[in-house]
Amino acid sequence: MDQTRLLALSPVDGRYAAAAEPLRALFSESGLIRERIRVEALWLQELAAAVPQLAGATLPPAVAARAAGLARDPGPQAAAAVKEIESRIKHDVKAVEYYVRAELAAAGAAPATLELVHFGCTSEDINNLSYARLLARARSEVLLPELAQIIATLRRFAREHVRVAMLARTHGQSASPTTLGKEYANVAARLRRAHARLGKVAILGKWNGAVGNFNAHQAAVPGAAWRTISARFVAAQGLEANAYTTQIEPHDWIGEYADACAAANVVLIDLCRDTWGYISLGYLRQRAVAGEVGSSTMPHKVNPIDFENAEGNLGVANALWRHFADKLPVSRWQRDLTDSTVLRNVGVAHAHTLIAWRAVQAGLGKLSADAERCARDLDQSWEVLGEAIQTVLRAHGVPDGYELLKGFTRGATVDAAVLREFVAALPLPAAERTRLAALRPADYLGLAAELTLDLPE
Repeated sequence: MDQTRLLALSPVDGRYAAAAEPLRALFSESGLIRERIRVEALWLQELAAAVPQLAGATLPPAVAARAAGLARDPGPQAAAAVKEIESRIKHDVKAVEYYVRAELAAAGAAPATLELVHFGCTSEDINNLSYARLLARARSEVLLPELAQIIATLRRFAREHVRVAMLARTHGQSASPTTLGKEYANVAARLRRAHARLGKVAILGKWNGAVGNFNAHQAAVPGAAWRTISARFVAAQGLEANAYTTQIEPHDWIGEYADACAAANVVLIDLCRDTWGYISLGYLRQRAVAGEVGSSTMPHKVNPIDFENAEGNLGVANALWRHFADKLPVSRWQRDLTDSTVLRNVGVAHAHTLIAWRAVQAGLGKLSADAERCARDLDQSWEVLGEAIQTVLRAHGVPDGYELLKGFTRGATVDAAVLREFVAALPLPAAERTRLAALRPADYLGLAAELTLDLPE
């Protein structure tokens, strides 16, 4: 085992490092630095093309090629080189600027060209686009595909168990029957909406200088169409340009993104707790994995650890997501630095979310239904047919049907024979009495099967 994982302070980089691996290239310090380099290089390319009257705007082929290379992929050694510069100057974004200048100088860039690196920029111009690009990739490459897999798994599980009738429990008490498939179809439908909500969050970026007004740009080249150049540059990153900002992009969209992630996690917490309960009731069984230990003292145990692990990580993730949503849109005057250290934790929230989602998938993959156990509970709960009978009485205009059934069933032990005797005396047409007498709890499922099978892809 990698010894650094044993010494990691955070479980994201220790115990759960493998599960969080897809996010490392995005949200690690190295990932952020490389993204900043890309943005600096992209801006130099945009500036050279859009404002050719600037001294140094004409890039020789070797310089243009190096700028393009930095914009595409700064390379594995770039982050370490930037950190060495930062250790001397004590500024993370300025260190990126100096690194880019050095790389271009080595390619033969003239002094005037080097002055165009970071031209008109504040650190937050670089930072906000870097984070926006990283979050956009995390959403499209990791979160949405992972959530889609869970939805697909739930949909398959629901369809496979479309006919498994089970006793519902409202307020923890026996209630009108449902099916195991319909209960998991409900969750899949909720997650489809959560998936769509996350996918619709507009990711914004700003590129307008120290206080959002293009002050330096306008002073340097008054005739340039800076607003158009800025909007085009931001849009080229796959982002939506925000023209109305202070020094920082106000982070409202990150709050929306965080809320959307948290909302999906709330649905999954609900799923984990309900599944835990169904396992406890014996409605669901877990496949035992050879060699695994469920308890240090009780050899028979197969604990629902995947769902417990997921629930815990979902809670940690949502504590962070909620903090991001509440804190990041708030900044004193034109900017304070409190967002900086908070933003550095966006990867942590993504990681706990991903760890949890993968645990949910693992847990779902081990489940099977115990249809006999479900049927046994239903066969001991004939009182749940009281709803059906009182509603039929209402449909036939029989007064006080609800009160009649309330008196008969509430707190009473009702079995098949007792119920049929009761039905035989009801003031209903003979055909209706015959139909109700034949009804069993396992048959009283409404449209559960149709609803489950009609769940959209």
